[in-house]
Amino acid sequence: MVEIKTFEIKNKLGLHARPAAKLVGVSSQFKSKIFLEREGQEVNCKSMLSVLTMACAQGSKITIRAEGRDAREAIEALGKIIEDKFGED
Repeated sequence: MVEIKTFEIKNKLGLHARPAAKLVGVSSQFKSKIFLEREGQEVNCKSMLSVLTMACAQGSKITIRAEGRDAREAIEALGKIIEDKFGED
C-alpha cells in the first residue's frame, strides 16, 4: 500500500532540529518506508540528518509518501504532528 499526502509547515521556526526529531521518531515507529519530498528532493524520513538537509521554513510545502502495510497509519500520525505545529507556537 502507498499513501501520499502534502502538508504545509506552519510553525514559525520551520523544520529545525526539534520538529525534525519528532518526524523521525514517529516515522521510526512504523514498518513502512517513509519519504519526505520538497521541491523535487526526496529523503528518508527515518534519517535525522536527511530530514534536516531539507531546510523547510514556515510555509514550505512537503509531501510525505509511505509504502507498506501501515502506510495509512503512518501518514495520519505524521500529519497530526505537522498540523499541530510540532507542539510549538
